[in-house]
Amino acid sequence: MSVQTRRAVKRECEVLIIGSGIAGAALAYFLTECGVDDVIVVEREAQAAYHASGRSAASLVELDINPVIQRLKMLGGNFLRDPQHGFSEYPIVDRAGVVMLFQQPRWSELDAEAESLRAEGLALELLTPARAAELFEGRLDAGAFDGAAWLEDGGYIDVHALLSGYISGARAAGAEFRYNSEVESLLCSGGRCSGVSCVGETIAARWVVNAAGAWAGEIAAMAGATPIRFSAKRRCIATFRPPPGVDPRRWPMLWSDPHRFYFRSDSSGVWFCPMDEEEMEAGDPHPDDLAIAAGLDRLSRVFPSLVPRTLGRSWAGLRTFSPDGVPVVGEDPGLPGFFWLAGQGGCGIETSPVLGRVAAELLSCGESSLFETSRLRPHRFLPTRTRLTGA
Repeated sequence: MSVQTRRAVKRECEVLIIGSGIAGAALAYFLTECGVDDVIVVEREAQAAYHASGRSAASLVELDINPVIQRLKMLGGNFLRDPQHGFSEYPIVDRAGVVMLFQQPRWSELDAEAESLRAEGLALELLTPARAAELFEGRLDAGAFDGAAWLEDGGYIDVHALLSGYISGARAAGAEFRYNSEVESLLCSGGRCSGVSCVGETIAARWVVNAAGAWAGEIAAMAGATPIRFSAKRRCIATFRPPPGVDPRRWPMLWSDPHRFYFRSDSSGVWFCPMDEEEMEAGDPHPDDLAIAAGLDRLSRVFPSLVPRTLGRSWAGLRTFSPDGVPVVGEDPGLPGFFWLAGQGGCGIETSPVLGRVAAELLSCGESSLFETSRLRPHRFLPTRTRLTGA
């Protein structure tokens, strides 16, 4: 543990955010919306969103098996489809629609849940295999699944426009973003986290926010905060040009958990993801050719006419999960002043509007009416006896 208790303070602020990915940028924006403009964001890389946020397929898929993630995605989607006036000069979401494939028993479970999901505001239509295949010009094998969900409000997120909206809005209100600024240690005294030391600079803060993505566990260990075991899992994406005679630009996004792949089209061809989940150390992962090849083999069983002969470029990013798969948002139960905003898994971009606002409200006024924050707080990872006794 690296904890610094004495060093000359060169700068002070209300909120210091570690990490300028989509989570940290969204928090800075919503803090200024809440009237907190004395905000500094420090980022170890030379640019924002270098890691997970900048390597995502940037999809808006609001149907999720986890009810907490489901609700977060829906709340986030409302903002993404209709951001406030002046947030961006470009649309944030291309509503191309999403088709999700299901097999039993999950298909019957979804059929039973569909009406309540619609009542909550999800634009959801259940499709027979034959109807789903029609949306892909009959090229989708209707015998490979038992039913499909059509999400007409889903599609593709313009991450650049979203990130630019967050950062430009926060900067206009007074927030500072500092790049090439790696945290070396955290300032802790009197049982409270009170700032950070970066290369060449020490910054005192009333709040230190851990929005460090795959490095969230390392930052927490440096501070001596509650030990939460996060797992960073690699996910690859490859691009390719469709075979002759195939034009996917007319198609919605296709997502299949049972077959473990999804793809989306863009002007240059197809983005394909094999839904790999290899756990790795925090770092800069490389794409795995074997994982991509295995994914294409699964694609061939469902959508044989789309399988390419050659691939274009490929890349990989890390998705960071908490032990229960739900984001961690809130003040650390054992270290006042240290605030968690971590573990967004594979939905950090989709949920950034709601998690950013919830975190901003907790920091600025101690509560949020937007979401049931007890589902997000780090207290849930304390031993049961500790939670009950408050020890």
